[in-house]
Amino acid sequence: MANEAKNFQLTADDKERYEKRISEIDLSSKEILLNSIPRKIESLRCLPDLKSFQVELIKDISTLYNLITTKKDLNGHAQRRILFALEYFNKITRGGIPSKTLNIALAGTGVGKTMFMTHLASSILLQGKNVLYITLEMAEERIAERIDANLLNIRLDDLTDLPKSMYDKKMEDLRSKFSGRLIIKEYPTAAASTNHFRALLNELNLKRNFKPNIIFVDYINICSSARIRPGQYVNSYSYVKSIAEELRGLAVEFDVPIMSATQTNRQGFQNTDVGLEDTSESFGLPATADFMFAIISNDKLEEVNQILVKQLKNRYGDPTVNKKFLVGIDRAKMKLLDLGDKSQSDLVDTGKVEEKGDDTPVFDTSTKKNKKDFGEFKFE
Repeated sequence: MANEAKNFQLTADDKERYEKRISEIDLSSKEILLNSIPRKIESLRCLPDLKSFQVELIKDISTLYNLITTKKDLNGHAQRRILFALEYFNKITRGGIPSKTLNIALAGTGVGKTMFMTHLASSILLQGKNVLYITLEMAEERIAERIDANLLNIRLDDLTDLPKSMYDKKMEDLRSKFSGRLIIKEYPTAAASTNHFRALLNELNLKRNFKPNIIFVDYINICSSARIRPGQYVNSYSYVKSIAEELRGLAVEFDVPIMSATQTNRQGFQNTDVGLEDTSESFGLPATADFMFAIISNDKLEEVNQILVKQLKNRYGDPTVNKKFLVGIDRAKMKLLDLGDKSQSDLVDTGKVEEKGDDTPVFDTSTKKNKKDFGEFKFE
């Protein structure tokens, strides 16, 4: 089979022709595409002198076709997931964040909670999706500046020095490339609950025809609870757990994922290896969250412009696979960056995430190829 594969090579003309045909495929007509697959497979099977690798390819396509047609919600479910612009996050979530979930970043003060969320918000806008960013700590103008710096790929300090005409032109160029809309809403610290967020979502839908694909809440510990009245005494465990449950209920009600953050406690802030026990104020938060990870920094990591990410809880996959990994940072431009596998060699477990038996698709992006890169295609 290996020898047969070596004899199968695409010429430059082949590559150009296939690239053109791929670019012309109308993905909106997926029913027509699906219906044409059995006929094309049957035509291929009738060809004389099929190579063994071609037979294997036909089998793989047939299996994929059966999977898509028997699990009709699979494709839609995958499309509703929110992709990260970071390879290892897509790996550990098996293809991004699903709807109706609560996702939490845990970090100490100044480590990068808001930078992570504004970077993710920027990357989701570039996917053409709508983002609602709720801030209870930082002014909405400061959040907007961070997202602008990320999108425009310029230093945050240089953003205010950019001439208005140049800024407007750069933003117009960006808007022509993606259709995602961003709305930032600021609330006073500890003065807003899910009741306020629900009213906001309904108002945005009614008055501005805006439905977010994801909601950011920056951050969970300074929200108020809709269930617990002001002045009513409850311990911190019950209070923060109540907020987490209310946010997750909001995610289910509006069929969106919610991304938020929380502080480490004093002990966690001093630790070089953060765990669930370092969650500030309440262990009820990780009990409610679907996905929770720690962002860890120290002087050594800062010197090389990196942060360490550690999985704490993961309902989307196996949290022991790729439990820790490194992410590059550019604090000046409010960006996070993928690092090569060599940078991860001492940290990550390269074991493969196995399917858990449910209908959630498994996406392994470690072998993902650019659709225009035909040079490394292998048939084995």
